Amino acid sequence: MRLAELVQSRPDPLWTLMKQCGVDDAVVLLDGAEQEMRWLRAVGAPPPTFTDERPWGEAAITAHQERLADHGLTMAAIEDTPPLDAVRLGGPQRDEQISHVIEQVRAMGRLGVPVLCYNWMAVTSWARTDVAVRIRGGALSTGYTRAGDLALPPVVEPGSITEDQLWDGLAYFLDAVVPEAEQAGVRLALHPDDPPRAESRGVPRIIRSVEAFRRVLDLHPSPANAVTLCQGNVALMSDDLPAVIRELGRREAIAFVHFRDVRGTADDFVETFHDDGQTDLAACVEAYAEIGFDGPLRPDHVPTLAGEDNHRPGYATMGRLFALGYIKALRQVAYGR
Repeated sequence: MRLAELVQSRPDPLWTLMKQCGVDDAVVLLDGAEQEMRWLRAVGAPPPTFTDERPWGEAAITAHQERLADHGLTMAAIEDTPPLDAVRLGGPQRDEQISHVIEQVRAMGRLGVPVLCYNWMAVTSWARTDVAVRIRGGALSTGYTRAGDLALPPVVEPGSITEDQLWDGLAYFLDAVVPEAEQAGVRLALHPDDPPRAESRGVPRIIRSVEAFRRVLDLHPSPANAVTLCQGNVALMSDDLPAVIRELGRREAIAFVHFRDVRGTADDFVETFHDDGQTDLAACVEAYAEIGFDGPLRPDHVPTLAGEDNHRPGYATMGRLFALGYIKALRQVAYGR
């Protein structure tokens, strides 16, 4: 298990703090690419500063690798892609967008970056209806309620996007990109929909169950067609997360892990400190050890603690450091190191 942490595209104090915690592997977003723009850029942040108009291209990824290396860090995964909505929705620009992903995958192969995390959430990203829920000790966390979601205006005309449309787009994507990923030695790691609901704000969500993961793996069987096991989402799909880890592990399908926990159901939940959720996380790490998982794993969606601002909910610093220590202890017990 390669304990990693998500970093932004320019150095900040976390780069030093994670090294001080004994973490050498970084998961990155790409300055100005789809996910960095959709969900990690802080409220009020300036426009992207990249100079390469193709942040997913080899020159931009190389520059990012070099910045990390200057801090003693290795790029273990990329959690970002070019825009993909034309592919997800079967639009006229889908082949152009796929060509950009292939460019990224080939560059990652040449640069030795083994995992590309992507998602199939069209138009939107992960959904929360509250980003300042008070949990233990007054820490601030994120939460979701179905009632709160329904109170928000739809982002598309309801019914204008269908589940079949999204599944067809995903199959088309896998047929085009998996062979390229195989050749490059890169694993495509599909992230589940967050939350795992049938729809959010008028947009269907198809990667919302363990059965959906099985269907994806069967669409194009290959070591390059894998999943990101985001524990907070899968814990809302199944009441036996370690069993899911073992099942997907037997298929050698887990390329990347988001290690987090929640309390509640897919219709009403709050994200928790790692030691205060509804899941037996020690049993999860034991399951990863049992299947021989040796890929990147990072803490995800941590609370904002006293003295920190909440301008980037789920990604403040002190909660991440708490999570890193907690996960390192679980790993030492399960893996013996």
